[in-house]
Amino acid sequence: KMTTRFTDELRALCIDEWNSVINHKFTAELAKGTISQNVLRKYLIQDHRFLDSFVVLLSSMVAKARCLEDRIPGCQFLALITGDENDYFQRSFDSLGCVDTERCQIPNENVTTDFIKLMKDASEGTLGEMLSVLVVCEWSYLSWGERVLPITKREADGATFLT
Repeated sequence: KMTTRFTDELRALCIDEWNSVINHKFTAELAKGTISQNVLRKYLIQDHRFLDSFVVLLSSMVAKARCLEDRIPGCQFLALITGDENDYFQRSFDSLGCVDTERCQIPNENVTTDFIKLMKDASEGTLGEMLSVLVVCEWSYLSWGERVLPITKREADGATFLT
């Protein structure tokens, strides 16, 4: 007998909101290679701003995990996020001609400020609260990618859209 995962049950309770997140125009344009560089620049600036809060949340989850076996996947993900992920943003900013002074002058969008607060609040909460925020964050990225994979425009040499 197949049972529904708890996370799937929770997603079903807010499916309209979930679908509005994963079916956004931004992800389709990004996949098709039709997104304007201005829109991409703005997105990456905002996305990079909550990286620190995400790292705090993920490391807090690692600290609250029950045992070493439960901590290891979080530690491995932390290493991934703080390694190449940080380099990805810098390479992307360089490729888009987005200098530090420009990034500093652009204020946070309300959603960025709210998301940073959510992650900081969750990092001080229970393990369940931390996992709830982490699952939604990463599941939304995964869902974006899965949805647009069939229409993703790739460079002929296999390079990423920003190197």
